[in-house]
Amino acid sequence: MQEPSENIKKEPTEWVESRETGYPSISSPVFTTPQGTYYLQAPGVALLSKPAVNIAGLGAFLEGFDGKLQFPQYLNDTTPLPSGTQLCKVAGQLCYASFTPKRTKNENAQRYFQNIKDSGHGSVLEHANYSLLFYGISRSVTHELVRHRAGMAYSQLSQRYVSGTVLRFVERPEYQDDLELHTLFERRIDTAAHDYETIAEGLVARQKLGSTILSGEVRTDLRKKVQQTARSVLPNETEAPIVVTGNARALRHFIEMRANPHAETEIRALAFRTYLCLVAIEPILFEDYRIVRVSDGTYAVETDYPKV
Repeated sequence: MQEPSENIKKEPTEWVESRETGYPSISSPVFTTPQGTYYLQAPGVALLSKPAVNIAGLGAFLEGFDGKLQFPQYLNDTTPLPSGTQLCKVAGQLCYASFTPKRTKNENAQRYFQNIKDSGHGSVLEHANYSLLFYGISRSVTHELVRHRAGMAYSQLSQRYVSGTVLRFVERPEYQDDLELHTLFERRIDTAAHDYETIAEGLVARQKLGSTILSGEVRTDLRKKVQQTARSVLPNETEAPIVVTGNARALRHFIEMRANPHAETEIRALAFRTYLCLVAIEPILFEDYRIVRVSDGTYAVETDYPKV
């Protein structure tokens, strides 16, 4: 584990790791209090999946038209595109049967998607889906995150089914450079972790003595009931890891709303890191965002093409 340190001094684009694998990530260091309670100070983001595209699958379809149209030549475009960009471009060109040699080719994909953004016709972006792991974020953040319903799916750590041995907490940025607030944070999470363990142990002990507080007969059922009761003392600062799947359009909306300079600090940090990972693999779909420095020293993004 690491000792608390100053904020990262690198440029934001340098935060992104594992670019060469095609699955970018931004890791978050784990710290411990003197009492051994684990906590994190920044969101961690890891891309878990992205589209896999089989353009050759269009073959039989393209061959079923008048040969004069030369539709099958569509498959001969040798300029590679990121998978999500390629998928969205195929979907968009299908709408207008733009498969002739006069179509916009992959080498001009940037111009093609510029037109999409200019017109606001972003429905073709809904075909590209990405799954990301978010960690180092609090339950306060996930309560806000899951309000983004359209085009998003969520699977979050359950405090009912996970024991206190994996409890970690998240320190807000406002506390990290203030010794008094940081000390109070560490003291607070030490107390929360201790109270959780005390309650859990007490409930199990009472059950062994014949108490009917939990009325659990099966071991797994008892464990669930112990944990769902003990979690009542956990603060919003408790870490809440979550896997999120969203299409490119929905993720753009999330980034625009939550990486906005006016968004809440903690979720803005998450949305900004999400943007950095996505633009690293899909520059054409996300390149219109500009990084801006907020007055508090954090980062946000802006775009001339909102609500695509």
